[in-house]
Amino acid sequence: MKIKNYSLEYLQLLAEKFPSAVEAATEIINLEAILSLPKGTEHFLADIHGEYEAFDHVLKNASGSIKRKVDELFGAYVRQDEKRELCTLIYYPKEMLEQVHRREENIEEWYPVILNKLIQVCKKVSEKYTRSKVRKSLPKQYSYIIQELLHEDAGNDHKSAYYHSIFKSIIETGKAEDFIIALCQTIQRLVIDHLHVVGDIYDRGPGAHHVMDTLSKYHNFDIQWGNHDMLWMGAACGNAASMANVLRVSLRYANLNTLEEGYGINLLPLARFAMETYANDECKVFRPKLGSADKLYDENSAYLIAQMHKAISVIQFKLEHEIISRHPEYGMEDRNLLHKMDLAAKTITLPDGKSYPLLDTNFPTIDPKDPYKLSDKEKEIVERLLINFRHSEKLQKHIDILYKHGSMYLSYNGNLLYHASIPMNEDKTFRALRIGKTSYSGKALYDKIDSIVREARVSSSVAKKKEKQMAIDFMWYLWCGPDSPLFDKSAMTTLERYLVEDKATHHEQKGYYFVYRKEEEVCIKILEEFGLSGPDSHIINGHVPVKAVKGEQPIQAGGRMMLIDGGFSKAYQKSTGIAGYTLIFNSHGLHLIQHEPFCSTQRAIEKMEDIQSSTVLKAASSHRIYVRDTDNGKVLRSQIDALKALLEAYKYGKI
Repeated sequence: MKIKNYSLEYLQLLAEKFPSAVEAATEIINLEAILSLPKGTEHFLADIHGEYEAFDHVLKNASGSIKRKVDELFGAYVRQDEKRELCTLIYYPKEMLEQVHRREENIEEWYPVILNKLIQVCKKVSEKYTRSKVRKSLPKQYSYIIQELLHEDAGNDHKSAYYHSIFKSIIETGKAEDFIIALCQTIQRLVIDHLHVVGDIYDRGPGAHHVMDTLSKYHNFDIQWGNHDMLWMGAACGNAASMANVLRVSLRYANLNTLEEGYGINLLPLARFAMETYANDECKVFRPKLGSADKLYDENSAYLIAQMHKAISVIQFKLEHEIISRHPEYGMEDRNLLHKMDLAAKTITLPDGKSYPLLDTNFPTIDPKDPYKLSDKEKEIVERLLINFRHSEKLQKHIDILYKHGSMYLSYNGNLLYHASIPMNEDKTFRALRIGKTSYSGKALYDKIDSIVREARVSSSVAKKKEKQMAIDFMWYLWCGPDSPLFDKSAMTTLERYLVEDKATHHEQKGYYFVYRKEEEVCIKILEEFGLSGPDSHIINGHVPVKAVKGEQPIQAGGRMMLIDGGFSKAYQKSTGIAGYTLIFNSHGLHLIQHEPFCSTQRAIEKMEDIQSSTVLKAASSHRIYVRDTDNGKVLRSQIDALKALLEAYKYGKI
């Protein structure tokens, strides 16, 4: 039997949660009220690349949202320096309280003033949520008190005295600072309802592990995997070539913090091997790009990193050959270049058929008769490093977070999020990639890749061992394969960049997606492929830094394409001229924010300096967006329909 398309069995299960008509009706009223609230604020970041201090600050200030709320609240009534201090206190409460202690002679007079301001800010950021949701966001030890203060009736003298007595008690019991910290953290929690990280948490910067630690405690977030994330995921799943790439990139940028301090990867065996093998080698072309890390390493340390960098690069080229040989379907034979080197003539023949002088010819571990064979010592290094990656508890925990909260793409509230590209042909059709016996393109390709990546993580029986190995190999392809949606270039010219001076050989031709994504009709076609339509749907993309200094724009295709990789990574900031874009999506529309480089957390606290940010785009939606218009609204409406059917069943005595 069915009532309003619901089986009686389903309604009986629902009745266990709502055992009376009154309880079902109450829940309907509650859900209908939620549908009428403005949608929560979404915050989009991409390409963090280990720059955890800048990431942490942007997260704390919600891309300037807190500063805007403070300005709206206090306007000209509060001095600018006081508003700056209030904002910095909200971002860094513990550190700012230490400063206040050094400055204030009578701090007990300061406490009630600042508590009053914080309560006002907390009211402001909580106004679009139900009391129930706010209550769930509050720290348990102060939940009741904060609820009372948030619902203060300023016009009621009796209530006013009650609230003053609360402040007085908080101060007299010595809990003022603990309470201030709790309020600041609550404001940070409420100002952003949902965080989206559109790929590339790892590499370049020194603190990807700190970023992952922060995310592990964050209230509501998702991740769209980037090519650098996929590289680390592959390494953690046991892909030796991916692991070698992780080490090479880390050594290239002298970024050993995440490996050694973050995940406890023991690099000593690689260092010993490198020092023995390249003892009399200057390793000039493998010198690390120190950048801001130049003060951390003296000449001897930089030289050791160069030796290790060279050692792991050679190992990487050999390991990649093994995968390419196992998978001719990848079509990457042109990346096997070690046998193309003539060390006696000091030249290399590249896929274009031309010979070029080599910048380095000292490769004692490369046997000209069998150039791709790992030496016994190289095999030992690879095995020991793989054990380190597999048994790093913290790394595996962070990779689990990437799997649990991550995916290849996300369709959410009318926006399509993915890191890099949707491979395309010259005629603007979606490019197909053959996986096994089937070809996939567009959304089907993304869904298939997502499935394969998850298969690489799960334990498998002997019968499934071959399929799992293929999945693990494929994760390396996703890093550098020409038709990978995370790469989408003709080739990754790593060897040429190291060993050939002619920069024309370094060129990596981008796929047609990067040409056509500027066209509105193409973006609409992509959105429709993923089931999205309407004037308020957008693609949110990262991966390629926007070179603002050269006039490149983050908004393309008539506003359909939002490019939010503006250069969090310090390694990119010379070419971009800025330090990243972030996106805010609230009930009124989209706000694209451009950020200037972040100096340091210490300076932000001591000088009360916020990141200098400016709004690049303020795109109002065609209408005010309420919860009923969101993806969650669809879920709530279906729950209401089921509850109404349950009410009918109660009414007619079916339950």
